[in-house]
Amino acid sequence: MKILHIMANLAPRYGGPSQAIVGMTESLSNLSHEVTIFTTNQDGDGVLDVSTKEPIQRNGVTIRYFSIQTPRFFGTSFPMLRELKREIRKFDIVHIHSLYLFHGAVAAYYCRKYNIPYIVRPHGTLDPFLYKRHRGRKAILEFLFENKNLNHAAALHYTTEEEWELAKEFINNPNGFVVPNGINLENYYSPKSLDEFYDKYPEIKGKKVVLFFSRLNFKKGLDLLIDSFTQVAKQKEDVHLMIVGPDNEGYGAQVKGWIKENNIDNKVTFTGMLTGEEKLQALSVAEMFVLPSYSENFGISVIEAMIMGLPVIISNKVNIYRELLKCDAGEVVNCNSEELTRSILKLLDDTTYAQKLASNGEKMVKEYYQWSEVGKSLEKNYKSIVNV
Repeated sequence: MKILHIMANLAPRYGGPSQAIVGMTESLSNLSHEVTIFTTNQDGDGVLDVSTKEPIQRNGVTIRYFSIQTPRFFGTSFPMLRELKREIRKFDIVHIHSLYLFHGAVAAYYCRKYNIPYIVRPHGTLDPFLYKRHRGRKAILEFLFENKNLNHAAALHYTTEEEWELAKEFINNPNGFVVPNGINLENYYSPKSLDEFYDKYPEIKGKKVVLFFSRLNFKKGLDLLIDSFTQVAKQKEDVHLMIVGPDNEGYGAQVKGWIKENNIDNKVTFTGMLTGEEKLQALSVAEMFVLPSYSENFGISVIEAMIMGLPVIISNKVNIYRELLKCDAGEVVNCNSEELTRSILKLLDDTTYAQKLASNGEKMVKEYYQWSEVGKSLEKNYKSIVNV
C-alpha cells in the first residue's frame, strides 16, 4: 500500500506524538509498504534545519517538510496544501494526526474530494479535560471543518481503550480501532557508565531519585508532584526529584516557584530535554518514575521507564492505566497529592513490591508495545479499510 501520514510538526521538542509517528511509519515500511510523512519545519518559534525543497529518506520512510507560515499556532502551510492537492490521489490511505489544525482541515477535504479513505488520530484531544479548554475557538473550528472531518473518517485511531471511551461523548462516528504506541527494544539498554551523568548532576549521587520525564506542561500534574515530593522529603532525607523534559511554554517558571515556596530547591534538579545516552542514564539512576497527569493520551515515557526496569506511578488520567492495572505493572492513583505521596513512600519503603511492579512492567512492554507488533496491527486495520 501507499500510505500517507500527515502531522503538524516533527521537532523533538513536541514530545511523544512526534516520536510516535516516526516509529509507526518505520514499522509500516518494514512491512514493505510505501510510507510518506507530510509535515512542517516548525520548531517552536524557529524552524528545523531541514530541506523544504527535496524529500528526505529516513529508515525507509519518505519525509516531506513544508515551510511553516503565519498563523503558526494553526500549523499553517500553503506549500503543503498545494502538494496535498497535487499528490493525495497517489495514496491508498491517509492517516491524519491531531485535530483543530491546518493540515487536518486540508488533508481531509482533499481525501473526500478524491474519494481517498482517511483515518483521524485525535491524540487525546477528545479527552474531556482537553476538549473543554478553549471551547469557543474549538467550536468554531468544529463548525468550519472538524465535525465533518471526524464524521466522514473511515475510522478513528485510538491508542488505548480509555481514549476511545472518553471520546464517545463528543463524536458521531462509531468506526474506530485501538492500536498503541510502541518502542524499539534495541534502543533501550543499560549505559556502560553513569560517571559522566553523576559528574554533571553531582547532587543526585547517593540519592533515591524520583523521576519525572515529560514535557513541562499544565496538564502533567507537576503541581501535584511538587506538593507530594515536599511531603516525602520531610520524611526521607535521601530523596531527590529529577525533572527531565523540554519547557516549550515557559511553564517551568511556575514549577520553580512552587519549589521555592516549599523550600526544596536543594532537592530538585531540572535537566531540560535529554536524548540518547543521557536519557538512558537518567532512567538508570532513578528509583522510580512518576507521571501524575490530569490528561494523557498514552504516555510513551511510561513504557520507556518500564522497559528500563523502573517501577512506575501514574494517575488514572494517563490512558494506559487500565493496561497497567490488568498486568499489575504499576501504581495508579487519582489526581490527588496525598495518594501520590503514599505511593511514592510505598515504593521507597517496600523494595520487594517495587521490584515486582518493575518486572511486570518490563514483561508487559515486551509483550504489547514493540513497534514491530504495532505495525502489524496498523496494517491489519488499513487493509480492512481499503479492502486489500
